[in-house]
Amino acid sequence: MILFALVLVVLLIFILQNGQRVKVSFLGAHGHLPLAVAMLFAAIAGALLVAIPGIGRMIQLRRVARRHRDADAQATLRVQQRPESSFGP
Repeated sequence: MILFALVLVVLLIFILQNGQRVKVSFLGAHGHLPLAVAMLFAAIAGALLVAIPGIGRMIQLRRVARRHRDADAQATLRVQQRPESSFGP
């Protein structure tokens, strides 16, 4: 909680110190934003570019792990259900 408050204070100081307006153009859209807001949008977009493929990969790996776990459980069940062979004359 204290760390969150500290990050919030640092972010607020950053926004207040970088309040000059800059022209922003993106995919044909043009506008003016405070520098700090433009930089925060860019940071959020960068984080999403990293997080979305990462989340997709984690979901893919969980599915593969679940398939392997289910296959191992079925193989173990088949081995346990196999009748004992008798060694006799």
